[in-house]
Amino acid sequence: MKNIARIALVSAALGSAASAAPFLAIGDGAELFVTGSLGVRADDNIYLTSNGISDTIFDINPGVELTFGKDAALKGSLSLVDAFANYSDNSNLNTNLFSGNFNAAYDDAKLKLKFNLGYNELNQNAPDIRGLTRRDQFATGANAEVEISQITSIGTGVSFSHTNYKRKNYADTDELTVPLNFYYKWTPKIDLSVGYRYRDYQTTIGQDSTDHYFNVGARGEFTPLLTGQISVGFNERKISGGGSESLPGLEASLTYALTPKTNITFGGSNDYGTAPQGAQQKNFSLNAGASTDINSEWKANVGLSYRAIDYYTRTDDYIEGTIGATYIVNTYAKINASYTYRNNSSALSGSEFTNNVFSITASLRY
Repeated sequence: MKNIARIALVSAALGSAASAAPFLAIGDGAELFVTGSLGVRADDNIYLTSNGISDTIFDINPGVELTFGKDAALKGSLSLVDAFANYSDNSNLNTNLFSGNFNAAYDDAKLKLKFNLGYNELNQNAPDIRGLTRRDQFATGANAEVEISQITSIGTGVSFSHTNYKRKNYADTDELTVPLNFYYKWTPKIDLSVGYRYRDYQTTIGQDSTDHYFNVGARGEFTPLLTGQISVGFNERKISGGGSESLPGLEASLTYALTPKTNITFGGSNDYGTAPQGAQQKNFSLNAGASTDINSEWKANVGLSYRAIDYYTRTDDYIEGTIGATYIVNTYAKINASYTYRNNSSALSGSEFTNNVFSITASLRY
């Protein structure tokens, strides 16, 4: 899978560069950038355990980015990054990880197409992935929306992801998702929708599952200051071993323009899931954040999210908060400083943790 993913990304790169001039001689509408970042993190719980181990990590992430289709109906980008993480006290955790992502989009008002292809080598923690678990993730997908009439359109697509874990007791997984939505233009700025989403999840540990999400929703500019999309409905999950159940469904993502320079975002989700160890889950999450342009050089952001992870035998409550500031040095460089707080409360002994991470990163795009 790793070699297939790399070959697919190289093919996508050659395909996207075919209409451009040779290396460093970019034609109309195409640009090549050298990217990179240099950062340092102070992490007081690198494994996300109840008894935290701290370390200082230095990150070096050189890369390149090719963009094409500037001012055209078809546009896209290819980014390649080689990420080096170096631990001061735990050098055995040092990693060199590759990421490649290709995205393309076509929009002529009546027809909208999107395509993505990505391969990412990961060594990150998550509420249900602890201990810096190495894994490789391949993901691809495409979706389309076509105008049927002046007031109706239909959208569909398909996405697939494969995750290969490099650690015992974690499940390799394949996830296939197919959404279908019908849109009706209720007002010039708001679309109402009726939708269905099919999802097939296969795992090497635990039980496979099939999910069905039936929903109604709306998207667009709800007020001059409030934009986004929301859907509500019900989810049904069928387990390979037999049996099925349902729960209310929610998917929401909204942005409120508090001022011309300050945006507030908020959203939520209620859905089924499967833990990387194969356990069935119910996930309810809420998030909110704000970002502001203080002036031409300074930006600031803050965010807070909550996730209730129901494992059927217990429910973990996970909270994550972030605050950060960015200084724009010039067109090519910026510096970001941030603080992240994580807390997981659990009835299972040893599953609770707190985590504090301070980081500062200098980024380049030239």
